[in-house]
Amino acid sequence: MVSCALKVKFLLLCEGSPANSTEGSDRRLLVYQHCIPLCESGDLQTEVAADIIGLLMLETHTLSGPSLAQLASLFVEAIKVGKMGSGKSLELFPTVLTALSACEVLSYGKGELSGEEYKKQLINSLCSSRDVPLSSEELRFLVEKVLRMFAKLDLQEIPPLVYQLLLLSAKGCKKQVLDGIISYFKEQDVRQEEEQKDGESLELEVQSIPQDQLRHVEGTVILHIVFAIRLDHELGREFLKSFKVTYNSSTSYGDLCPFSVALMLSVARIQRYEEQVFDLLKGAIIKSFKDEQLQQGSKFLQDLLPEHCSVAQMILDTVKNSVFGWDHVTQGLVQLGFCLMDAFGPKPGPFGKTTEGSATIARTPTQQACKLGGQVLLQGFKMHEPIRGEILEQVLNRLVTKTASPVSHYLDLFSDIVVSAPMILLESSSKLTETFDHLSYLPLATVQGLLKAVQPLLKVSMSLKDALILVLRKAMFSSQLDGRKSAVTGFLLLLKNFKVLGSLASSQCSQAISSSQVQVDVHSRYNSAANEAFCLEILSSLRRCLSQQADVRLMLYEGFYDVLRRNSQLASSIMQTLFSQLRRYYEPEQDLLPPVKLEPCITAHGDQVYLQEPLAHLVSCTVHCLLWLQNLHRSTNRNADNSDDDEGEEEEEEEGYQSELQTILESMTRRMIKSELEDFELDKSAEFSMGSSVGVKNNIYAVLVMGVYEVLMEYNFIKANYSKSRFEELMELFNRYHKLSEILREKSGKGRLPSHKTPRSLLSLGFISTLLTVLFRDSTQSREEALSVLRASGDFVRYAVSVAVQKIQQLEETGHTDGPDGQNTERTFRFLCDMTSVLIWRYTNIPSVVEDAGKKEKRSSLSQLCLEGLLRIFTTCQQRFPDRMAQLLSTMADESDDNTEMNFFYIRQFQRALFTQLSGGEDEFNSKEAQLLVSILSVLSRQLKPSSKQFVQMITWTVKICKETSFEDSAFSKGLLSLLFNLHVLYKSPVSLLLELCQDIHSQRGDIDPVRKHNLRCVSLKLLVLSQVDRVLDEVDWLIARKKSQTLFDKSGEATQTAGQQDPIEKAVTLQLGTLLTALNELVQTSLLPGNCTITLLRELTRTYNILTTLVKYVKLSGSHLTPQCYAFIIYAQSGEYNGGGADDKKKKKRNDGNTITSAKLQRETTGIPNLIFSIEQYEKYLITLSKKSKVNLMQYMKLSTSRDFRINANTLDAALQEQDNAEETTESQDVEETPEPKQKKRRQ
Repeated sequence: MVSCALKVKFLLLCEGSPANSTEGSDRRLLVYQHCIPLCESGDLQTEVAADIIGLLMLETHTLSGPSLAQLASLFVEAIKVGKMGSGKSLELFPTVLTALSACEVLSYGKGELSGEEYKKQLINSLCSSRDVPLSSEELRFLVEKVLRMFAKLDLQEIPPLVYQLLLLSAKGCKKQVLDGIISYFKEQDVRQEEEQKDGESLELEVQSIPQDQLRHVEGTVILHIVFAIRLDHELGREFLKSFKVTYNSSTSYGDLCPFSVALMLSVARIQRYEEQVFDLLKGAIIKSFKDEQLQQGSKFLQDLLPEHCSVAQMILDTVKNSVFGWDHVTQGLVQLGFCLMDAFGPKPGPFGKTTEGSATIARTPTQQACKLGGQVLLQGFKMHEPIRGEILEQVLNRLVTKTASPVSHYLDLFSDIVVSAPMILLESSSKLTETFDHLSYLPLATVQGLLKAVQPLLKVSMSLKDALILVLRKAMFSSQLDGRKSAVTGFLLLLKNFKVLGSLASSQCSQAISSSQVQVDVHSRYNSAANEAFCLEILSSLRRCLSQQADVRLMLYEGFYDVLRRNSQLASSIMQTLFSQLRRYYEPEQDLLPPVKLEPCITAHGDQVYLQEPLAHLVSCTVHCLLWLQNLHRSTNRNADNSDDDEGEEEEEEEGYQSELQTILESMTRRMIKSELEDFELDKSAEFSMGSSVGVKNNIYAVLVMGVYEVLMEYNFIKANYSKSRFEELMELFNRYHKLSEILREKSGKGRLPSHKTPRSLLSLGFISTLLTVLFRDSTQSREEALSVLRASGDFVRYAVSVAVQKIQQLEETGHTDGPDGQNTERTFRFLCDMTSVLIWRYTNIPSVVEDAGKKEKRSSLSQLCLEGLLRIFTTCQQRFPDRMAQLLSTMADESDDNTEMNFFYIRQFQRALFTQLSGGEDEFNSKEAQLLVSILSVLSRQLKPSSKQFVQMITWTVKICKETSFEDSAFSKGLLSLLFNLHVLYKSPVSLLLELCQDIHSQRGDIDPVRKHNLRCVSLKLLVLSQVDRVLDEVDWLIARKKSQTLFDKSGEATQTAGQQDPIEKAVTLQLGTLLTALNELVQTSLLPGNCTITLLRELTRTYNILTTLVKYVKLSGSHLTPQCYAFIIYAQSGEYNGGGADDKKKKKRNDGNTITSAKLQRETTGIPNLIFSIEQYEKYLITLSKKSKVNLMQYMKLSTSRDFRINANTLDAALQEQDNAEETTESQDVEETPEPKQKKRRQ
């Protein structure tokens, strides 16, 4: 009745107060001004107040603009002073704002605003009400309400609202405010990315929000947040704490996104947060890479978890987004890039040496983090002009100062910068010039990388080139050997890259340094005469090197061939230099033997003898340059019939020294064949001990003579043109070489000092590739007779394959080989393809059974050498040419275009070879060859996709071989089992396989028995199984940590799963642990050899109990099966410790001493026993606590610990007492016999 009466009166009042009149409008406003406080007073019933608000809402749209403005101001003031009691009238406020926004013009201060603008001012005024007293619940409600409004507002309205929210955060809810802002922009980035993908697929531009507008708004918001953090350090601490929780959560890195990364980098500009920010970012990056590696290496984790979210991609996206005016982010990006490269770059090895790794492939998490740092700096250099100078300066400073550490990663970055922006670098040429001044003091590898990188700049900057030449000339006279070697390196690079007009086209000589980015014609800048004079001047400087140490000369000889290929117009000067140098060591008298003078090749300082002239390398360089020039002239003569007079004179001059050189080489060949070892003073009676000066001298002579033999063999093979007589001469050379090689091997093996390594062969990789092809695959009828001379010698064929293996090993370790084309990547890969085809054909078509000679001499058979070569080729290709593995295999088969099928075709061939080995019986089993086959299968299987049917077939075959093989060869068994585990982990979880293996080990070894004699062959297999147990525990531990952090990260009150439904991660972890506990139960009952096996098993048991403490799921299984057996195993391990590993008393004294040492080592290392007992007791402690809280007796399956109790073993006690009685009887008898001894001792004193 009351509400009806109110409604009637209100309607009558409205009819009597028309809105178009001033009095009526004022009267209506008066009604609103009185009704609103009345509803908030609480004097009215709830239903009546609701009816009044509803009536007011119906008539709000009829109010005039000024009335609406006053009414809205009334609401704002009431909210500010806290007069809104029940809050019922607030339902009217949105209606008032909506009606207000429809007004065209409203007075505001001294000006006018549209209704929409007036509404924005009211909202900002309301949001800036920091003085409004709010409880924590009210504040949280307000923040949530405002954050939800973000999605409904225009993008340009977000920054002022964020600013007011940050001011409001001074009262509390700091984390909520920051998380809400970051989540909003993360959603916008995701939407932007999806729209971009959709637009690319539809070839349309679909954007709800322009990208540049979004990025500018993000930049403004970041500035607001950083400003707020500067004023409120509590807000900064909350932000860093939230970031740390985010990346520790492992839940796809939570709210981490490019916006939050950019915000972190901006916060790093505040000094107090700088170190903490970069530590957090480095930790997040390396953790992301490690998690990604763990997930990619396990099919179990891939199936269980979604695709990994890459923090590295977020950082690269931040770099890309920073181009939209984010100047406050760029400095942080520079610091982050250098932090990553400094922290995760390559580290020096023992004695400061570093192994040369692949410069292009980043495999480990630390390598990936270092590569990411380089990408950030490179992209930043390209996008932001203000930071270019700083990046360049810091890179060059590190190249100069980090002389004790590898700087290959900085060289790669510098090279990329030069290629991407050469003209920009010329603006900083003064910094490069300063760096050049330090060249003679830098390591040789750094100098080589730096000079290769700056080659494109030298072609367009004469001042830079002149500065470098000046520095190199000074370095040529440096007192340091590395300084002179650096000078040679620099001059050779200049000769390669400053072509003289008329030289062979660069397309024909495969330039190693690309200068395609420098769009400048060199010859328009420097004329032909200038370039030629410049190159000849450098050559004259290099001639001085021919009187320096052997290392300097060696660099010169190794570089001349590449210079000649790239600058053929310098042929005359180069060949004359080599010719005059060769004459010094050539004996011109044709009747004298030997044809070379060895004495001038060495020098002595006191008792020390040193190599002065690397004669074999000199001959090798001369031969290869001569052969290349002859080929060039032949091809040139075919293309050109006429020539000028000047050119004719030059050709006559070249033909003159070429024919003279040919004569010298022919004479050298003839006389080296006639020469006996006695002519070189290198017969069997010669001393080769490295401990005496005579022995050192003879070793140097032997290496030089062997090198000359090899060079002459290659020269005569190429010049022979498949002539039988020339091949017979080649074999004479090889016989001399082989005889000297055998003497050297025999003599160096007898000395007390360790024998030196086999000297590197001077045969070129291209020649070896050709030689293997003609030895094994050439079936041309006209060549048959000549090739039979080579094929008849088994030693020569073995030598050819062993040199191929040596060259491939050098390529695998360093990325290049000695000799011509050793630095040329394309040619090297082509040679690898050719050798792979030949070696596979040789191994699969000629069975190793026919090679009995190799076995009798206790050396590797030819088939085994072929396998070793193939394994090294496949490994090298995976490391150095990972994207070209399919191309390598395709050269061997023309049948299939499918890479997977082709790869599996060769896998089947090696499988058949291994099966043949295993089916031949244990007497005919060649362990080394079988191990090589398993290693090759392991490498090739990495090319198979785990989802392919071929991969499944590979696993099936491997399991079958493992089950059917019973040979007791530990190395082979370990390799085969490793292959099985590596395949299995990419197919499914290996716990079921581990359980089977543990059961097999238990059945083979039997139950615990301290008296049992142990078989050492099983140790490596057990350790391998335990390493896989450790890997499974790593995955379980990682999943548990992920689940724990996810629980902390999830918001309170949100149910992630319905009741009665088990979480998939928990289910997977419990299944893994259940199977693993059963497997460990088998192992702890097994009689293992005291030592590494026992220690490792104790360690894995300790880890298992630590994990069980975290996840108490399998109480019954662990209590009834594992724990009792653990105590028995502890007693067994302790008995093995004190018994010295069960040594047999009948062994020799040396063996007893060894067992005593083993026992002492075991006593020191068996700290795992107390650790294991502690873990078990901690596990039981938490079980008791959980039992009390859950009212469930979880201890009913657990047996109380006994290892800390006082234990009496009756049998052990009886044996000890008996031994003591025997000892006492022996002592008494000795005392009776030796009674005079004390008096004798007294007299001596």
